[in-house]
Amino acid sequence: MKTSPHFEYSVLKNHTEANHTEWIEAVLRNPVATEVQNDGRIKHWGYIAEVQRYMRVVTLEDRETVLTVFFDRNFGRRARRGTS
Repeated sequence: MKTSPHFEYSVLKNHTEANHTEWIEAVLRNPVATEVQNDGRIKHWGYIAEVQRYMRVVTLEDRETVLTVFFDRNFGRRARRGTS
């Protein structure tokens, strides 16, 4: 898994979910949804059963370099409504 300087400096320091690289890699391998942003970055969502939450992983255009990762508390509600 490749990581950006932002991920290394900010995310790893402040977010415990970022320290679960196996979760991040699982989301990237098999996302339940993806969305390309206007700037080319890609959002990937995956369900993490161990914590019963959806994780969002944002990558560069290469789909490998991780910029940020966090639990997306709104994704489950949007997915149920069909607006993800």
